[in-house]
Amino acid sequence: MKHLINLSILSVFIWSASTQAQELKPISKSEVLTQVSENNTSIKISEEEFNQAKADYRQTNAIFLPNITASHTGISTTNPLMAFGSKLNQEILTSNDFNPALLNDPETTQNFATKLEVQQPLINVDGIFQRKAAKSKMEAMSLKTKRTEDYIAFEVDKAYMQLQLAYKAVDVLEKALEAANANKKLADDSYEQGYLQRADVLNVEVRVTEVKNQLQQAKSNVQNASNYLSFLMNDDTFITYKPSDTLTPYVRTIELKTFTENRSDIKAMQLASKAYEAMSKADKMAFLPRLNAFGSYEMYDDKIFQADANGYIVGAQLSWDIFQGSKRFGKAQKSRAEFEKSKLEYNQYVSKSKLELNKAKRMLIDAENKLDLSKLALDQSEESLRIRTNRFKEGLEKTSDLLMAETQYAQKQLEYYQTIFEYNYALAYVNFLTKE
Repeated sequence: MKHLINLSILSVFIWSASTQAQELKPISKSEVLTQVSENNTSIKISEEEFNQAKADYRQTNAIFLPNITASHTGISTTNPLMAFGSKLNQEILTSNDFNPALLNDPETTQNFATKLEVQQPLINVDGIFQRKAAKSKMEAMSLKTKRTEDYIAFEVDKAYMQLQLAYKAVDVLEKALEAANANKKLADDSYEQGYLQRADVLNVEVRVTEVKNQLQQAKSNVQNASNYLSFLMNDDTFITYKPSDTLTPYVRTIELKTFTENRSDIKAMQLASKAYEAMSKADKMAFLPRLNAFGSYEMYDDKIFQADANGYIVGAQLSWDIFQGSKRFGKAQKSRAEFEKSKLEYNQYVSKSKLELNKAKRMLIDAENKLDLSKLALDQSEESLRIRTNRFKEGLEKTSDLLMAETQYAQKQLEYYQTIFEYNYALAYVNFLTKE
């Protein structure tokens, strides 16, 4: 009985999962873009990287703003020096406290000190360049976030087109399967009447099996494309999406843009190189002295949270680390090498981007030409199939010739829709590579 209950629960679970997996939800590309802009993980990661760089920049405010601390300390001591100093700070010294016996062996002395301390940087040249580097990095991360959003939008465009193409393949193969089954019925009837040999019927059956296999693969491609859209939208459900927009060639209304270094990712690399340059200068400026002001207000008593005595200290400090065992020399040399490396990486990235754009433009031109040819081939194969189907019904056409025409028509349909995808992808890619 227990096993029957478990099997029943398992059956219900499998049925529920299957029903959820087969659920179709129409969705437009604009809806996908909206969901992606709100929920995509890569965009959120990029935004957090910007927030991290922004926080690093805010930390550099310390070179201008004071450092303020407050403390309350309590001690109990018989240390001669500490005991004498505590009484002195509390302003309770008497002539008896100068007795050598009491100085050398004081009684237990308690001291409670409340201290407010302020440190104000005045001149910190290397810190100024570190701040410039942090600002350049923050601006670079902002541009990187924008470029990430542009790239994800391009990925959405491609994924949505893949989903459209997958559904087109399913439609074509379903119609091809209907035609193959109809031809199989004609072949079976002709075989029973003695007009066809068994080998011809087997050829038709093989064609039906091939189309069924292709159709199953096309349905799997629908699931794969739908799941990728779910991934981009950060949706972990088993919903199968169906595009509400049709797969048609994009209309190119304007001339293709040329390469520009105002692209957000290239500008981000410029700023990154600028940040390395600022860090190199900061390491050089570390050889200069620093000037800082400081001040404190102190209150003392032999009872907690009391302040019978008080005093203050104000001053300025000029410090200069003259030599740190060549550590700063090595650090300055490293930052200089990183700056030079960033310039080379920038030039290499620009050169590679130009190469990629030229390649994408050629790909677009090839796709345009291929689109016209594939449409012509589709029309020709459709007309050929129509003629051969009519001749086959009249007994004037071989089974093998009909199967070949049917196969060719299905292939030309798939090739045509694949070419539309390639053309749209190439145009979207060129636009992505030239988007500022």
